Amino acid sequence: MANKLSYNDRNRLITRYGRWALVTGASSGIGKEICKQLAESTFNLIIVGRNEKHLQNLQSELLAKYNVDVEIVIADLSQDEEVHQLIKKTSQKQIGLAVLSAGYGTSGSFIDNPLSDELNMLDVNCKALTILAHHFGNRFSNNMTGGLVLLGSLVSFQGVPYAAHYAATKAYVLSLGEALHHELKPHGVDVLTACPGPVASGFGSRADMKMDGAMSPEDIAVPILKSLGKKSVILPGLLTKILTYALRTVPRWGKVLIMKKVMTDMTKHQKSIRLVNTLAK
Repeated sequence: MANKLSYNDRNRLITRYGRWALVTGASSGIGKEICKQLAESTFNLIIVGRNEKHLQNLQSELLAKYNVDVEIVIADLSQDEEVHQLIKKTSQKQIGLAVLSAGYGTSGSFIDNPLSDELNMLDVNCKALTILAHHFGNRFSNNMTGGLVLLGSLVSFQGVPYAAHYAATKAYVLSLGEALHHELKPHGVDVLTACPGPVASGFGSRADMKMDGAMSPEDIAVPILKSLGKKSVILPGLLTKILTYALRTVPRWGKVLIMKKVMTDMTKHQKSIRLVNTLAK
């Protein structure tokens, strides 16, 4: 099946990276699906997120289906102290794989969005990811083995009007991941940056975007794990590939204009809501 890891895939992952994996953003979406695929591959898991109930439900599901250990860490990764607490709590675990999938988006006009929301997103998408990538990069390099997965996006490759800052945070992730792939390879560490297109998860509602035709998390998680240790960057999912290859001959400025049209359609409901609110005052 396209959305399942083969026996050989599962065996390769567990042999290469050991028994313990850590996944941030495990409460929903791609992170949650990666947890399921890793548990089926017999990884013990440390699942990290803000929503305790969602994590407990995932823990119960994985314990019922697979004979693995699943530990929960509740953490708001926009807070430095909680990022460092996560590192402290997991320092004694023999973690060989870290999937840094925590992140979220904002949309609409950048200057109309609250600055606090934009800075909070920057802390989660970039600052926390950088701290954890630095930490696990060092741990894995000292052990001369390990795997690190970073979550970029299809919007990592150009500016995106009406998702300006979100796209900028994902451009940062892609640039960092591409470079770390080469820096850490001599130390036995595999680094993969995944750049998926629209995914049906909690992302769209939190970012206040209406996304039609989005892919399922299963379409994304399996290709990511299949590619770990083989590639530096992956465009997971058929829709991602179609969108990317359709734009491959378009100059960067043209891609920005195309993405402007796409995001205008995804966020046009915001203007209607603002107009209603203005008229109601």
